[in-house]
Amino acid sequence: MEAEPITVLPPRDPGRPMFRQTWADLTFLHWEVDPALVAPHLPPGVRPDVRDGVSHVGLVPFAMRDVAISPGPPVPYFGTFAETNVRLYSVDSRGRRGVVFCTLDADRLVPVLVARAFRVPYVWSKMSIEREGDLITYRAKRRPPFGKRASSLVRARIGPPIEGSDLEHHLTARWGLHRPGLRGSRYWPNSHGQWPLHSATLERIDDGLLAAAGFPGVADRPPDSVLFSPGVDTVFGPALPA
Repeated sequence: MEAEPITVLPPRDPGRPMFRQTWADLTFLHWEVDPALVAPHLPPGVRPDVRDGVSHVGLVPFAMRDVAISPGPPVPYFGTFAETNVRLYSVDSRGRRGVVFCTLDADRLVPVLVARAFRVPYVWSKMSIEREGDLITYRAKRRPPFGKRASSLVRARIGPPIEGSDLEHHLTARWGLHRPGLRGSRYWPNSHGQWPLHSATLERIDDGLLAAAGFPGVADRPPDSVLFSPGVDTVFGPALPA
């Protein structure tokens, strides 16, 4: 089935709220790659999302805040942490666009263990986020025994707000995630407001998370897109067949 249009607002109701969370202080780094490089990392029945002949690999460090199981209050302490994900762009058999997480590094052990029980590939890491004016720095270093040993340092300078191009919406406005399940691949829908986007400039990168996720050499060249967002409040609905 043809992929659904890119929209800056959710194209559908995600259903009964299951989880709430805030994604804050995100820097989006994206590299163009051959779709053939992406395909082996996707769950069964899910294909690479291709635009102008290429797909993308994303490295996205940010602050996860106020994770809550609906309709309860945010989980204290364990519900707020630094995170960095390596992600790919996907389309399922129903044409729904989403992301596939190769790895998600986080600096709280309990959320890592809970997420791994649901087949979400979280990894425990020592992490920090520091912001001085328009300069933001993210650091991550994996703790054994989770995943391949790797570390990451990303420093970006935040620019002014932008409206966002079609490509920038393609890379950020993703309304679900695809993941493997016990009974076939699953689509986990989410909903939030339009991303507030800023231009950004990459000041420094020393990253091993991309290589550890199966994409060696990608971080050795400059990213094709760099964006920043102060963040959005997000709701996840129940997982659906992909």
